[in-house]
Amino acid sequence: MKYIIKKFFSTIVTLVVVSLCVFLAFNVIPGDPALRKLGTEASQELIEQTRQQMGLNDPLLVRYVRWFTSFLHGDMGTSYNYNVPVAGMIIDKIPITLTMAVMSFLLTILVSIPLGIATAKHENGLLDKTITITNQIIMAIPPFFSGILITFIFGMIFKLFTPGGFVSYTEDMSKFIRYLIFPSVAIALPKIAMTVKMLRSSLLDEAEKDYTRTAYSRGNNTSGVLYRHVLKNAMIPVITFLGMLLADMVAGSIVIEQVFSIPGISRILLASISNRDYPVVQAIIMGISAIVIVINLFVDIIYRIIDPRIEIAE
Repeated sequence: MKYIIKKFFSTIVTLVVVSLCVFLAFNVIPGDPALRKLGTEASQELIEQTRQQMGLNDPLLVRYVRWFTSFLHGDMGTSYNYNVPVAGMIIDKIPITLTMAVMSFLLTILVSIPLGIATAKHENGLLDKTITITNQIIMAIPPFFSGILITFIFGMIFKLFTPGGFVSYTEDMSKFIRYLIFPSVAIALPKIAMTVKMLRSSLLDEAEKDYTRTAYSRGNNTSGVLYRHVLKNAMIPVITFLGMLLADMVAGSIVIEQVFSIPGISRILLASISNRDYPVVQAIIMGISAIVIVINLFVDIIYRIIDPRIEIAE
């Protein structure tokens, strides 16, 4: 329990520090938000009035506390360009990005764990060498280029999906999921390769330890030792790694959305950056950061459950 409380506390501190960095980053950039909102032809009197209404004349610390408190209550501010609540602009886009990240994460688990076990069981065999070489090739290809190749091969040649033919989850959930399969594969491919490599190394390391030899001496066969003894210990660092990958997949989804013309968070983010609509950019970056931080918290808790010795180390 002490370990979990410490992790919760460190998570809160991290969240506050990240929020402060995000807020300061967009408040030290030259330019007047009131002027951007009103346009260059606005009178100085109107600009000052707008600055007062937006709270821009308040001290920086006061503005930060107000912004962060509002964010925690679900108020992400108002868009400079559209003069509408930011939450309303992005709330229907979040499920698209998160669904793609979760799908790619599930693909990574379903594919990488069996492959990692297979390569370790057949160390230096044909299967192991083939998968190792394939992994090196996949890891060398950036996800956005994988997305382009998948679009060309499966979309334009085999016509398994229509490039750009996105269907929203509000229209047809099954078509929405089917369309996201290919972008999810593009995100998952390098993660699968990395996870297979890590799991293989972890399994082989555990196989050299004393408890493994003891298990063999008691008459257990290779599969029995692997699944009843080695795999559980080998999965401990892999679980932490998978948690990091899930956090990375949330951010990686934004890049892939552009390749597949998916109207997720990325479309609003890039448009807001171009238009200097900082409340929208702040909200998206803070939201993604919060998701990553919470994911890491859950990973630490799961890690602790699997290996209680962590509490002693802490």
